[in-house]
Amino acid sequence: MDSYVGLDVSLREVSACVVDEAGTIQFERTLAADPDVIAAWVHAQAPTVRRVGLESGPTSAWLWRELAKRGLPVICIDARHAKAALSMQINKSDRNDAAGIARIMQTGWYREVQVKSPHSHAIRGLLNSRSLLVKVQRDLENQVRGLLKSAGLIVGRAKDGVFSARTKQLLAAHIDLAAIALPLLEAREAIHGQLVQLERRVRQLAKEHRQTSAFMTVPGIGPMTALAFLATVDDPRRFRRARAIGAYVGLTPRRYASGEVDWTGRISKCGDTMLRTYLFEAAGVLLTRVQKWCALKAWGLRLAKRSGMKKARTAVARKLAVILLRMWRDGTQFHWTAAPAAS
Repeated sequence: MDSYVGLDVSLREVSACVVDEAGTIQFERTLAADPDVIAAWVHAQAPTVRRVGLESGPTSAWLWRELAKRGLPVICIDARHAKAALSMQINKSDRNDAAGIARIMQTGWYREVQVKSPHSHAIRGLLNSRSLLVKVQRDLENQVRGLLKSAGLIVGRAKDGVFSARTKQLLAAHIDLAAIALPLLEAREAIHGQLVQLERRVRQLAKEHRQTSAFMTVPGIGPMTALAFLATVDDPRRFRRARAIGAYVGLTPRRYASGEVDWTGRISKCGDTMLRTYLFEAAGVLLTRVQKWCALKAWGLRLAKRSGMKKARTAVARKLAVILLRMWRDGTQFHWTAAPAAS
């Protein structure tokens, strides 16, 4: 008789539950969050295990890989789907959640989550670190600008070293204000130095990787967007159709249809926020800054005249995602088209 195992994972402990084909609980146990301990217990209590389920979370990718290495048929499921099913339980506890996940495995009512490779996680960590430093640098800069404005001092538009030099020049005659603002300015300069190093690493990594180099042949796609797409998708074969990538990154409209009600709303904004933002920015670059002609740019500009630039950028961002996925699957580069003949 087949068995099904549910694991409710926390940092130090894992609540495990085994159910049979009828959903009846056979064994329950709280285990240490150690792959060897978990695998040994599952093999002992459920030798005919068919599926082992755990929710997506901070440690899910690591635990999934380790359990798979130990021969378990482990499945990582969407935490939102699991929450919808587990919310029907009256009492919330790790033990009950493990039993609920085991029954989800038994019924087959789940959506499996793609567990990304360690390389994709490393790229994602690099991009997240860069985004964090950008935010911290911007916050420090805005704080310094606000302090100077309170004394009637306006820095104006300035970037990088120009901002520091102009700020120090304005603070030269304001000793009390300088004592407050200069530590923030020094922190900003230190953050900027680390940010420059990370951005250099991002550009070098994008240049070294063959697939990201191919991505960057698409107009508007730079190193950040190329690496974000590579790390988010991880495996292009996971999508049956290339157009499905639009819904995956949240660039397709929501729809609600029930009875006589049928409406289409704004984009869903599901999926990865960073990749969606980068694609939207890349679409803006393509429509407003790229001078060379291509069919995608022409289509986007026609749509902008009809529906506005914001909707056009969203539509072009979705198109860019589809094009990148098709290029990845086919092993090709972007094909430019000739400019239209003058009428």
